[in-house]
Amino acid sequence: MASSDASALPFPDWMAQTQARTEAALGRFLPAAETIPQGLHDAMRYSALGGGKRVRPLLAFAAGELCGATAEALDCVACAVEMIHVYSLVHDDLPCMDDDVLRRGRPTCHVQYDEPTALLVGDALQSRAFEILAAQPWPTPAQGLELVRLLAHGSGSCGMAGGQAIDLASVGKSLDQPQLELMHALKTGALIRAAVLMGAHCGTPLTAAELERLDTFAKRAGLLFQVVDDILDCTASTATLGKTAGKDEAADKPTYVRLLGLETARQLADDLRRDALGALEGFGPRARRLIELAHYITTRKF
Repeated sequence: MASSDASALPFPDWMAQTQARTEAALGRFLPAAETIPQGLHDAMRYSALGGGKRVRPLLAFAAGELCGATAEALDCVACAVEMIHVYSLVHDDLPCMDDDVLRRGRPTCHVQYDEPTALLVGDALQSRAFEILAAQPWPTPAQGLELVRLLAHGSGSCGMAGGQAIDLASVGKSLDQPQLELMHALKTGALIRAAVLMGAHCGTPLTAAELERLDTFAKRAGLLFQVVDDILDCTASTATLGKTAGKDEAADKPTYVRLLGLETARQLADDLRRDALGALEGFGPRARRLIELAHYITTRKF
């Protein structure tokens, strides 16, 4: 297992420990701020360190715990996924995209530095994610290649970037529920799915049937995360969220709340949580952290 001590911790303590471990690992994997070019590396560290829920690393560690992965292997995978996520946030906040000035309670990268720097921060974080995966001494070349493939697919045009393209093209338009689910299965869900499957691939191989069930969990959890995000965007404050509240509605973007109404969106979130938990039946206590994370994603306040 990733850590025999960690497996016995109550969930809040496990989550805090895993978040702190990820923060420390990111600090090691990112270039030092004094490394040339200092300005770019300082901005990369500003964007990646010191905040965030670290949901994707938490999911990677939870799936790794299910499969008996080592903490060292999961450090690498968790940081690679988180670097891709942070790069997407830096680019998403740019004026040419969602044009936001607040992220994780601090000025966004392009506000703190400038737009060209923010663009390069995203580019460099993406490259660094694959660099650290390639540098890890995986037990077999096939394992390393599969991890690279999962992250590339989850972040590319058939994953996160493709979902962002659909999102930008949908401003001011009305999407039906299947169209909205497709957009978010790519924009948000694909990288969450990658985090779960990459964590699982760090440990003892699962059977095809087990991988399929874990994949179903990841897909449901990804949509659940987005539905809750849409609910929070219209019910929580900017201070609580650490980003501009009500931004999607102000930008005339399609959301689950706009399509379904607040109460029906909440019911959908509960249905997705049940579907995600149902996919984990049969794994027994090994799935404890994934079960706890499904509940956390549903009830989170930011």
